[in-house]
Amino acid sequence: MKYAVVIETGETSYGAYVPDLPGCVAVAETVEEVRELIQEAIAFHLESLTEDGMVIPRPRTLCEYVELEPLSA
Repeated sequence: MKYAVVIETGETSYGAYVPDLPGCVAVAETVEEVRELIQEAIAFHLESLTEDGMVIPRPRTLCEYVELEPLSA
């Protein structure tokens, strides 16, 4: 499965979360580290759901970038 991950830039760190897996988050000092940590968090989250006998949510979130023309002054 392929889940959408949102990475946000903070003042001193990066945060990541998975919209389709509420509570699945990671925080790190670098983008590379937060990518690794969120991947581990997803695996742990899915394992926990399975152990608890819960249904694993299917990925539903779609991601796209929208490009806009620069605004004229």
